[in-house]
Amino acid sequence: MKLNRNEKTGDTSYEMEILLEPGEFKEAVSKVYRKEAKKYNVPGFRKGHAPRNLIEKMYGQDVFYYDAVNDLFPAAYEEALQETGIDPIDSPEVEAESIDTEKGAVLSVKVTIKPELEVKKYEGLEAERLTKDVEQEQIDAEIGRLQERNSRLIKREGPAEEGDIADIDYEGKVDGVPFDGGKDENFKLTLGSHQFIEGFEEQVVGHKEGEEFDIEVTFPENYHAENLAGKPAVFSVKINEVQQKELPELDDEFAKDVSEFDTLKELTEDIRKNLQQGLDADADQELENRLAEALVETLEGDIPEIMFEKRVDEMVQDFGFRLQQQGLNLDTYFQFSGTNSEEFRKGFREQAEKLVKMRLALEAVARYKELEVAQEDIDAEIKRISEKYQMPEEDVRKLMPESEIKKDLLVTKAMEYVKDKAKITEKKAEKEPPQKDEEKTEKEDKKPKDKEEKKEPEKEDKKEG
Repeated sequence: MKLNRNEKTGDTSYEMEILLEPGEFKEAVSKVYRKEAKKYNVPGFRKGHAPRNLIEKMYGQDVFYYDAVNDLFPAAYEEALQETGIDPIDSPEVEAESIDTEKGAVLSVKVTIKPELEVKKYEGLEAERLTKDVEQEQIDAEIGRLQERNSRLIKREGPAEEGDIADIDYEGKVDGVPFDGGKDENFKLTLGSHQFIEGFEEQVVGHKEGEEFDIEVTFPENYHAENLAGKPAVFSVKINEVQQKELPELDDEFAKDVSEFDTLKELTEDIRKNLQQGLDADADQELENRLAEALVETLEGDIPEIMFEKRVDEMVQDFGFRLQQQGLNLDTYFQFSGTNSEEFRKGFREQAEKLVKMRLALEAVARYKELEVAQEDIDAEIKRISEKYQMPEEDVRKLMPESEIKKDLLVTKAMEYVKDKAKITEKKAEKEPPQKDEEKTEKEDKKPKDKEEKKEPEKEDKKEG
């Protein structure tokens, strides 16, 4: 590859002229011929055995040229990017200016590059760091989760209570007719989990093993299955068994069983310490977000629309990946949430714009201060990622090019610089009032369903900066 010409033609546009030199181009054409010759019919020859000059005479001199260009271009393009040092934000537009086995192929390449925006102020920014202290309720909740994880199930002799696990058979009917997904046997239903539509679990409470009874409920008007939405249904239910959780006693023996500590006091103090570290980390993250937002307010310059769209793409892909981990996909999510792809993408747009602007602003700071990332910084980051995701370092290097890791570390260094030069005040965050039951997020309505069906996840807002 030879770079004949390269120039910036606008704030975010760049053009290059790349020469695929005769020797490498000739070899690429020969490889294409050997691979593709069997696709062409030439009278008097079996497929794949016709001489190249006859194929070119029948189908055109350039019959193998464009496949050869496609084979060579990716590596040539990457080499050109390294030589020019530009940072493309979209796929290149490529046009062949001339192609000849004796002179090589000359390609005109146009790319949209990341803009180098300006920030008017990046030192002396003012922001509050809102701190929180661990509440006893948080410690109790964490200990309660440890109790839950170490509980055991025992048979309940009397009526089922909320929190119990009822093994049930059920069959639902609407207007006396069974419907799809409305029947199951030996389904283990945790009472109070709101897996089923409103009113179902409440009517199981109070019944005991061996009882058979009917439950009357009404499907919500916005239920995802239109043939059931708003309709009353009757479920015939039989309780096969009821189990209750028996929680371990909170004492020193409990601490020894669930941790490396000898006493409940030591375990409690460790929980307090870890929770406080989490709150402090959250306070640091929120502080960085506030500083980044203040930095963005001083940002000057135009941002190509494609940058926002690509960030939305990444957020949608990330959400889809998390759905796959739960056995779902985006189409299923759209069906259950009553939305579509266009509306779904709009939900990410504001956050995407915010993240793109933050990144560009911090990159400007890194550029102004001529911040550098040493190889040992890159190696340390790869090691951190390797340990976090329990992946071999060589796999991390294959998945994440060092050039991308370097860009991320530069942004991190820029934020450290902004934070170091900022005017930060510490302030205790106001305590949030306890949330009443009626103020809680409305629970998802569901009919009895196959055991494999899972709840749809909530959208997660990513932080950056």
